[in-house]
Amino acid sequence: MDLSGRILELANHYESYTASNLSKIIQLKSLSCGEKEVSYAIKKMMEEADFDDVFIDGLGNVIGRIGNGKKIIAIDGHIDTVDVGNLNNWSFDPFGGEIKDGFVHGLGSADQSGGPAAFITAGKILKEIGIKNDLTIYFIGSVMEEDSDGLCWKYIVEEDKIKPDCVIITEPTNLNIYRGHRGRMEIEVSFFGLSAHGAAPERGKNAIYMASKAALEIEKLNENLLKDQFLGKGSITVSEIISSSPSLCAVSDFCKIHLDRRLTFGEDRKLALEQIEKIVEGMDAKVELLHYNGKSFTGLNYGMEKYYPTWVLEENHPVIQKGVTTYSQLFNAKPIVDKWTFSTNGVVISGIYKIPVIGFGPGNEVMAHAPNEKVPIEHLVKASAFYAYYCSIF
Repeated sequence: MDLSGRILELANHYESYTASNLSKIIQLKSLSCGEKEVSYAIKKMMEEADFDDVFIDGLGNVIGRIGNGKKIIAIDGHIDTVDVGNLNNWSFDPFGGEIKDGFVHGLGSADQSGGPAAFITAGKILKEIGIKNDLTIYFIGSVMEEDSDGLCWKYIVEEDKIKPDCVIITEPTNLNIYRGHRGRMEIEVSFFGLSAHGAAPERGKNAIYMASKAALEIEKLNENLLKDQFLGKGSITVSEIISSSPSLCAVSDFCKIHLDRRLTFGEDRKLALEQIEKIVEGMDAKVELLHYNGKSFTGLNYGMEKYYPTWVLEENHPVIQKGVTTYSQLFNAKPIVDKWTFSTNGVVISGIYKIPVIGFGPGNEVMAHAPNEKVPIEHLVKASAFYAYYCSIF
């Protein structure tokens, strides 16, 4: 039996092991900045799988290592989740981790604890079959991604001093190979008015009216943003509006809007900010790129600008082509090569640090942030085989 066949055989052999590990992870609530319990659970799973080294870094990322060679590859999967939302929309316990009808059910199963569960099995397989002497593999359960995608990798590169030659992101791809996605920004615009009695509004300057006029122009801007053949069109939307006044019988003297800006290829921070500044020109307004600062479960305060750059690899890039080879040799089929619609840790890994990234993960991204989330067990098996074989031929 050749190597790909042996790895696929082992991935199938460990099917129940992988599904059980995912079930255990789902049962531990793991909101951003509150991943302590699941981080230690994954650390224990890695240790039991005989990883060469396992540690939790200063931010809370759980990092397993196999090998000690000069060529470095990392497999990343974030271990935090969004909250449950309206429980009435769920037909099963979001923290039950039920294994039923070929699926593992529960919050985070697709987005994206299925990836870490699969890469733990991949590590177990690699320990069993052995790896090349010149290779180091890091298995990273990253934290705080839902709050600030890529922040975890800012810490990994700058503080842990880990800078791989390639990173596999295990966000859900429906077992397709992904090679990029749009970037994003969070922008806040504040409008400063002048209060007056509500009985004589003409004496004042209404900040809500300023914000409303700007919002309507932003709606028009959304229709005229750049479009890329692969990544699609940039987008912008007003996602929040907050106002204040001395009383409900007074003209509003302050209003602010929050903008979610998605950046296609060719768009960047400078362009996006200039577009908004042009809209509010002549108004008493302030445009700001927001900054994230969060306190991890370790107690560390850590942050970054809320600018998450666009990234894309060409389809003929060696990292992508190695993924196509991996898929073809394992599954005797040609993979679909595509992109994510949402944002991932790739914004920092590739967008900032220019480390090549390939996406391959179990589950369908339509399940992300949705009730009744579940992941096919078949996907977990195939993902664990993909990670192990990709590393073996890296």
